[in-house]
Amino acid sequence: MGQVEAITQREIAADPEDVFDALADYSGTRPQLLPEHFSEYEVREGGDGKGTLVHWKLQATSKRVRDCLLEVDEPTDGQLVEKDRNSSMVTTWVVTPAGERRAKVVVTTTWQGAGGIGGFFERTFAPKGLGRIYDALLANLAAHVEK
Repeated sequence: MGQVEAITQREIAADPEDVFDALADYSGTRPQLLPEHFSEYEVREGGDGKGTLVHWKLQATSKRVRDCLLEVDEPTDGQLVEKDRNSSMVTTWVVTPAGERRAKVVVTTTWQGAGGIGGFFERTFAPKGLGRIYDALLANLAAHVEK
């Protein structure tokens, strides 16, 4: 077993605080940003950043659906960490300034992958697939906050 990592990033023409607030708004804005790969979205506790407990199903491929129950933390300013109670998956969102009224958003997801040949394919293809999913989410985020 090895750690698998997927990283996606985008610059957005909006104030970093507005971008972060949109990402941290699990009960209002976040469900509007999700591409079709997400289903059964439900906020179970909280709804705004730290202390939120949110559920969704993530359909990574036509055959692979991951049931996620995520605890949200904000360890530092501009950072959201989503830890899945159902697996080793951790997604970290980091929003930093990238110039005047510009924000850089970096999404990093890690998890313990399978071993053997299955693990090889997971490490090779899963980051690309997850990257496409988060790229779509970041495009939706940009469309939402860029004015």
